[in-house]
Amino acid sequence: MTPADLAALIRARANGPGRFIVALAGPPASGKSTLAADLAAALAPGARVVPMDGFHYDDRVLEARGLSARKGSPPTFDAMGFLHLIRRLRAEEEVAIPIFDRTMELSRAAADVVTGDDRILLVEGNYLLLDADPWRALAPLFDLTVYLDVPEDELLRRLRARWRHHGRTDADAEAWIAGNDLPNVQTVRHRSRPADIVIAG
Repeated sequence: MTPADLAALIRARANGPGRFIVALAGPPASGKSTLAADLAAALAPGARVVPMDGFHYDDRVLEARGLSARKGSPPTFDAMGFLHLIRRLRAEEEVAIPIFDRTMELSRAAADVVTGDDRILLVEGNYLLLDADPWRALAPLFDLTVYLDVPEDELLRRLRARWRHHGRTDADAEAWIAGNDLPNVQTVRHRSRPADIVIAG
C-alpha cells in the first residue's frame, strides 16, 4: 500500500461524525514522521500529526533513574501521560499537546493545540502497539493502526545517517545503536500487537 492509497483509505473511513484517530507505529528510523507528514498534507485540511515524542522524560529525570543510556526505550516515556492525552483527544475538541524539540533535546509542554477543526489525527510513535501495560490500553482508542515494517539492514543504514547528521562520531554512533537503538527496534518488532495495515519499507 502506498501513502496515497493509505490516505484514500483513511479519508473514506473517516467520513463520519467525530474524530478519526490513526496510529502510525514502527521501530526507530522506520519513517513514521515522514509518513505522518505526507498523510497530513494529503488529507488537509482537517488532518494533523500528534507525535508521541512529546512524552519523553527530561534528561535529568533519565539520569536520576539510571536510564540515560536507554533513552527512547518504553520506560523513558511518560506512558500514562500519553494515554491520558489520547483519551482527551477522543473526548474533547481543543487539547494542548507537548512537542519534543530536538534542537534542545527536551519536550515543550502545550507547544501546540489540536482544535475542533482537526478531525483526522495521525498519532505517530514507536510503542503505540506495544503489548504491555500501560501501552496496551491505547488499543481501543485508535480507529486504524498502521505498522511500518522496514528490514533491519535499512534501519541500521538510516540510524547511522541520523547520528552522523547529529554530529556523533562513527564509533559513538555504532555504540549507541548497538546499546540502545537496536534493543528498541527489537522491542517494537517482537512485542507489538498486529496492526490493521502493514506497510513494507
